[in-house]
Amino acid sequence: MTENVENLVLEQLRAIRTTQIEHGNRLVQIELQLSAMGQQLGGLTTAVYSGKSDLDELRNRVDRIERRLELQSA
Repeated sequence: MTENVENLVLEQLRAIRTTQIEHGNRLVQIELQLSAMGQQLGGLTTAVYSGKSDLDELRNRVDRIERRLELQSA
């Protein structure tokens, strides 16, 4: 009887260990994906601000041209 209980406990502990290993592997995958997403977000943020800067520059140039052509008030 005692041997059966010990085997049952060992079997449960092995199952728990296997599950922990699987969870650890999955966590590593999630961390890698999260890191990649962070890098992509950083790249997108840079692209957005770069585009905004370009748009602001074009807006300033158009405003200057309109003032020179007297199409808008100073």
